[in-house]
Amino acid sequence: MTIHHIAENNSVLNTFLSEIRDQTIQKDSLRFRRNIERIGEILSYELSKTLSYKNENITTPLGTKEVQLSTNDLVLCSILRAGLPLHQGLLNYFDKAENAFISAYRHHPNNDQDFEIVVEYFASPEIENKTLLLADPMLATGQSLVAVYEAIKKHGVPKEIHILAVIGAKEGVDFVADHFPENTHLWIATIDDSLNEKGYIIPGLGDAGDLAFGQKL
Repeated sequence: MTIHHIAENNSVLNTFLSEIRDQTIQKDSLRFRRNIERIGEILSYELSKTLSYKNENITTPLGTKEVQLSTNDLVLCSILRAGLPLHQGLLNYFDKAENAFISAYRHHPNNDQDFEIVVEYFASPEIENKTLLLADPMLATGQSLVAVYEAIKKHGVPKEIHILAVIGAKEGVDFVADHFPENTHLWIATIDDSLNEKGYIIPGLGDAGDLAFGQKL
């Protein structure tokens, strides 16, 4: 898997990352969602440099201009519910992409720290031989992304896969790299060092879904 760690080079991305982490600023759920969306736009721009392009002639009021436009058939799939603001950021740039949504959540069968990932819902267009953009803001253990990928594979095999995430833990990144095809690309804003005993990223930012949409039962 090819890892594109965007925060390795300083940019305005630093501002958005600092605000979604800041426990005072992140209390503003509207601002939190918007910052996740803006991070998605940055990831989209960087990803777009690796797509396939062809020459097309565009007619202007004063003549014609040859430009290069992307030829990829994109399917943008987000993991509910935390992935929705990130999905919007990607859609702002890939506005002609088809859209898919899949659910995944941690189930604690013994009411302790052990959990399994449950995937219950998947709505998608045809993905066979298309470019799949798989969006999940928090790449913690990596188990959710792997479970989602196994569910999606039953409906078709993408031509190529791009994973987009905001914050990841090194352990989760390594886990995903071991379970996705070798030619997969991971576009991630920043990578933290560790997970706690509950499988949450440290220092991370907390629960992205709760911060974006309110606490769940």
